[in-house]
Amino acid sequence: MKSRLFSALALFIGALSLLSCVDSDQTQEVILERDKEAIEKFLKDNPISSVKEYSEPIEGFYMFWEVSTNPERNNLLRGDTVTVNYVGKTLDKKIFDTSIEQIAKDNGIFSAGRKYQPLRYAVGYGLTISGFEFAISMMHPGEKATVIFPSRLGYGTQASGGIPANSPLIFELDLVQVKKGPNLTP
Repeated sequence: MKSRLFSALALFIGALSLLSCVDSDQTQEVILERDKEAIEKFLKDNPISSVKEYSEPIEGFYMFWEVSTNPERNNLLRGDTVTVNYVGKTLDKKIFDTSIEQIAKDNGIFSAGRKYQPLRYAVGYGLTISGFEFAISMMHPGEKATVIFPSRLGYGTQASGGIPANSPLIFELDLVQVKKGPNLTP
């Protein structure tokens, strides 16, 4: 009886030590590859028409402008305040968040206690997920774009609200306004 207990305990400790040897970077690489495959399949099955595109396939980041103002350069700086309407979705097209009340009502995610209005935040302080912020940094006021990125640029291994862990995300963005911050003027 004691030998079975020791054997089971040794097996458990061995399995635990084996699992602790798994390299988290390797796991992140596997998740990124899986995300990229899912994003590429989504784009193949759901082509997005655009007037301008940007992509970093190695990172799994894709951006498609529905409306582009085509200025010469982007002047968005850390500390500038952006105002943006957005719709957030998972790759199965399920909307998990939006700043637009009617879209929330139409998709069963309306919250009576929430004030639906464009998101307003200062750029460069980590106040939004990195994929969202990177996409906004590439936009100009008046532009509308759809961005798709892997989970590591979203919520990563953490589930959040209606978003499962390791979920690539889609955001439809409408950059309404940019107010220059007090830190720099071009």
